[in-house]
Amino acid sequence: MVRSFTLLAALFAGSAVQALTCGDDAGGFDAWKQAFAAEAAAQGVGQRGLDALAAARYSNDTIRLDRAVRRETRPFDEIWQVRGGDQLARQGQQRLAENRGFFDALEQRYGVPAEYLVAIHGWETNFGADLRFVATPIISAISTVAYDCRRPDMFYPHAIAALKLIDAGRLSAGELGAGHGEWGHTQFLPGNALDYGIDGNGDGQINMNDWPDAIASTAHFIASLGWQSGGDYSEGSANFEVMYGWNRGTNYRIGVAKLAGLIGG
Repeated sequence: MVRSFTLLAALFAGSAVQALTCGDDAGGFDAWKQAFAAEAAAQGVGQRGLDALAAARYSNDTIRLDRAVRRETRPFDEIWQVRGGDQLARQGQQRLAENRGFFDALEQRYGVPAEYLVAIHGWETNFGADLRFVATPIISAISTVAYDCRRPDMFYPHAIAALKLIDAGRLSAGELGAGHGEWGHTQFLPGNALDYGIDGNGDGQINMNDWPDAIASTAHFIASLGWQSGGDYSEGSANFEVMYGWNRGTNYRIGVAKLAGLIGG
């Protein structure tokens, strides 16, 4: 089924396109891509990005994942055990010890504690080990959820950003990511990667698949959300609420806070 939705004018000021179709299945995806390509070009996306969009396919895997997402109802202790929280803490302590200077420099610059940045890396992708399981083309995934009628306004800017990342050479057209287009060691959405990406290892490039870039970018993004340097990050604290802008899940934020506390000792 194909429907229409109205874009928020504030997000796309000066755009000639104020309404696009959306759909609940693959039926209208190709027509949507054509309209989206015109809008993307109007927003400065170049030929490389437009070619990547033309090659994108409707991702049934993304839609299955999106429809399967439910509010977490398991007790936190069970989540901690399933995620291997104690093992993540031991690994995190070792990673922090091995890279202390790097993490301390980020803490000094952005105010986000070193142990907390390590904890995000561990909780998101098991310090990058889980990246071997990513299997969804990012452009197809982000285009699919931008077209889908459930949350088009949320994902539309990220789809534009993904194409701009391709233009800039920061993302390949065939890059694989998670089901909603999340990318790299700390699972950035494309718009956040475009706006807050940092070259963390000094190689002149910004690549979320390089962990120093991903961690530095994470610190930059969290600081932009209003993180209070020197403040607590446990449940109920101001920084715990700031992290809602990173992940809305309460158990996610409890998990990262607990992991950070164990890593920091």
